[in-house]
Amino acid sequence: MEMLQGVKILDLSTVIAGPYCSNLLADFGANVIKIEQPGGGDPFRRLGPYYKRVAIRHASLNRNKKSVTLDLHTEKGREMLFKMIENADVVIENFKTGTLEKWGVSVAKMREHNPNIIITHITGYGQTGPNAFMPGFGTPATAFSGLTYITGHPDRPPVSPSFSMTDYIAGLYACFSTMMALYHRDALHGKGQEIDVSLYESLFRILGSHIADYYSNGVIAERAPIPVGQASPCGIYKTKDNQWAIVVCSTDRTWTYITRAMKREDFQTNPKFVTMADRLINNKELDDYVREWVLSLDFADLKKVLNDEGVPCDKVYTIKDCFEDPHFKARENIVTKYFAPVDEEVAMPGIIPKFSETPGQIKWVGPELGEHNAEIYGEWLGLNESDLAALKDEGVI
Repeated sequence: MEMLQGVKILDLSTVIAGPYCSNLLADFGANVIKIEQPGGGDPFRRLGPYYKRVAIRHASLNRNKKSVTLDLHTEKGREMLFKMIENADVVIENFKTGTLEKWGVSVAKMREHNPNIIITHITGYGQTGPNAFMPGFGTPATAFSGLTYITGHPDRPPVSPSFSMTDYIAGLYACFSTMMALYHRDALHGKGQEIDVSLYESLFRILGSHIADYYSNGVIAERAPIPVGQASPCGIYKTKDNQWAIVVCSTDRTWTYITRAMKREDFQTNPKFVTMADRLINNKELDDYVREWVLSLDFADLKKVLNDEGVPCDKVYTIKDCFEDPHFKARENIVTKYFAPVDEEVAMPGIIPKFSETPGQIKWVGPELGEHNAEIYGEWLGLNESDLAALKDEGVI
């Protein structure tokens, strides 16, 4: 039995945050129907990277979903959606606040057809507040959250993450909040809820140390390539064989371990370094010691001596390193699946998290646009081939 067997989700969302939410649910058995605009479908189908001029990320992000086409700008399209909502558990959408109302697909209308439907909204700035109606993409939302300002080096301009991190984190929030709403409705016999997830809040929520430090101490966090003011030593250091290594001591116990590894037990009684607070005050001096020591060792030797003592240390991996590492292989973190548009296998992330009794599975990769029109509209709405042909001629599907 699949963990989410029987959960029916209508996914109206596009690009990343909403589709990633439904992607995670589909991996564990939710019946996700991806509703796309006829003609072009989700713009994500055309976003890079490309192979053989095909956008290959679609294979992963929309795996295990069924694709139907439906134009919600048309009256018939809205009628079909409302009939599907009658049998659904969740609707996921990530249009700009107010868009569904403008199309005549308001929450109130949805509830007329299914009072207990759960609606998960994902927007840049949320459903309320002065910015609610602003268009919201991940990169500007990242800047608004406060994260961009503190990312990079102090002597250079701020930098934004080099991938769509904000969208994926928002998708995680949307996923677990959808599951909480299902539990509240079905296990606790509550009502179906609206869920309001915003891109910027998904990042702001994890900046707790900066929030506390500014409010209590007036400290405005500045750019740094590693976490500052939290642990010492902590850094990215070059090894003798020109590898980049991460070394971090987040506890006093770990500090004891690294002094043993460095053969500098005298540091344990040095008043500059006894406590974490002491080490943070004298971080520059301590960092120089660690940097010089790391540079004297090849990475393999560094990792062994630190790991043997119980100090977290690892290499700064490239994606090539990830593909070649035996741990990634043992955990099935990277899998390949046949993708018809390129007539080859493509690589994608494996399924996480790991469940002992109900592991997820990749049953199929991202579908062709409208691939499941006949199946879904036949099962959900009782439409036959001639019905579908007429709707296609009218531009509804």
